[in-house]
Amino acid sequence: MIETSVTLCGIKLKNPTILASGILGISSELLVNVARAGAGAVTSKSCGLFPRTGHSNPTVLEWEHGLVNAVGLSNPGVKEEVGELKKAKIKLKELGVPLIASFFADKIDNFALLAEKLSEAKPDFLEANISCPNTESDLGRMFAAEAKTATAVIRAVKKRTKIPLIVKLSPNVTDIKEIAKAIEGAGADAISAINTVGPGMFIDIESGKPILANKVGGLSGPAIRPIAIAKVFDICSVVKIPVIGIGGVTSGKDAIEMMMAGASAVGVGSAVYYRGIKVFKKINQEIEKFMKDHQFQNLSEFRGIAHKN
Repeated sequence: MIETSVTLCGIKLKNPTILASGILGISSELLVNVARAGAGAVTSKSCGLFPRTGHSNPTVLEWEHGLVNAVGLSNPGVKEEVGELKKAKIKLKELGVPLIASFFADKIDNFALLAEKLSEAKPDFLEANISCPNTESDLGRMFAAEAKTATAVIRAVKKRTKIPLIVKLSPNVTDIKEIAKAIEGAGADAISAINTVGPGMFIDIESGKPILANKVGGLSGPAIRPIAIAKVFDICSVVKIPVIGIGGVTSGKDAIEMMMAGASAVGVGSAVYYRGIKVFKKINQEIEKFMKDHQFQNLSEFRGIAHKN
């Protein structure tokens, strides 16, 4: 019998697919709908202390090989978010699908405060988004840029919550292995990687103006998958905590490749744009077919295999 469940920090997921933050995790209804569509876990859109409108439209652009976005972390603020998460948690518990609450902040102390407040909703995991690349003008340099600031966030957060902490890392750094080792040492329970690549820009050649209102945005989708796989491979070569591989996973083949690089589970984001909300079920079916064709009984039989070859 083929088994595709995974266990992260002692919490079981029916399958390795996870809704990545910022795609459909805006309301409790959407989170529940994604769970019903086959996701093994769901991640809410990153939340801050106070309501935030984000950047002006246009914020998302499709290009030949993916998407570029500069949404700017729009969210309703933690007070309303906790209410949405509480509603989602009730239904998700019935469905057996874990909830990941993502959050961001402008200061280390605010990361800790947010973690404490979000813990009231009793999500299964918290995800510290320390790596958003498109908000430097108003939120400052991303905390994932260096080990010192990244570890300071983790230590502060861990003092304020007992909920397992996932830390989201950026590919836009000099040495992601150094940062990954540092945050593991600081107490991170898992890592999600990668956030978007960039920033990148597209220009309208008729007007000569950048197309996005923010001028630049983060690249996601199929074009960044080779980068994501390389970064996940690097991270998994130096840490023992679970890694959620994110970046251009659109098919079962992509998910398998990410797990062969060492990922315990895979984040699915822009694939929803290309294949619809049922992409989670489709990816899982494709994984199961691969396993049947290659006579694998569980995911651990090929997870991290690229490190052995």
